Amino acid sequence: MNILTVTPNPSLDRTYEVPGLLRGEVLRASGERVDPGGKGVNVSRAVAAAGHRTVAVMPLGGAPGALVAELLAAEGIEVAPVAVAGRTRSNIAVAEPDGTLTKINAPGPELSADESELLLATVSRTSVRADWIACCGSLPPGLAPQWYADLVARAHAAGARVALDTSGPSLIAALRERPDVVKPNAEELARAVGRPLATVGDAVKAAEEVRELGARAVLASLGADGQLLVGAHGTYFASAPVAAVRSNVGAGDASLAGFLAAGGEGPGALAAAVAHGAAAVQLPGSVMPAPGDLDPAAVTVTDAVPLDRPLTEPAS
Repeated sequence: MNILTVTPNPSLDRTYEVPGLLRGEVLRASGERVDPGGKGVNVSRAVAAAGHRTVAVMPLGGAPGALVAELLAAEGIEVAPVAVAGRTRSNIAVAEPDGTLTKINAPGPELSADESELLLATVSRTSVRADWIACCGSLPPGLAPQWYADLVARAHAAGARVALDTSGPSLIAALRERPDVVKPNAEELARAVGRPLATVGDAVKAAEEVRELGARAVLASLGADGQLLVGAHGTYFASAPVAAVRSNVGAGDASLAGFLAAGGEGPGALAAAVAHGAAAVQLPGSVMPAPGDLDPAAVTVTDAVPLDRPLTEPAS
């Protein structure tokens, strides 16, 4: 399996573990991590951890960008960087023992029209032998919501399959180009259809509407409740028990990596997605799970979707 990832707004992520977050106080961290960040970056890291080939395409600038590339290379990930004038952003996450995570995300550098076009051209150049192109995350200043739609159109014209994990106007704009799978969480799914979601059945209906708008399949994360897959082959629901949540940074990205590495369609790929997500939340910071962290036997997949089950955290 060869998965190319595109991260238009990568980051250098610092995660601190603290006993409790107290506003206005001086806190002493019990643990600290520095990781390359961004949703597509995390997908590449999880794909590499699973033993598959991956190429990570992203704009990088300044010392933070150089460190992102260095950290990824240390994980055995091939980076296809696009040099930009601005500095790659730095993000901060504060993790508490009960799993509560507070994040501060910077906006990222503004990309020029030439840098935007070079990023698209780099994707085209590096995706010749890719089984999947995973386009992930927010767009930095300078890129219009249409940018992901242009990328999906170019990828399909070249014969590639595209997974899209973004939200808001950029998701809506890209749907008309029929991405092969989109991966919203419950909040993003609710925003896409313009109404709150209170039950698993609400989420299924919303996913069906997103398919009507153009997505060929929808892999929806419902947080602690599990995940849905709604596509041409049917509707499936999967979940797995988690003993304790340590950090949910990158858990959705790990899920997408597991899904794509397992073929990107059907209940087997959904089971892999849930196994990867469940493992990721039990690891510190944005550490991606390796095969030894997974517990596939703990995953339950069914086509008897519990439509009446209330969502633990209703989305609006």
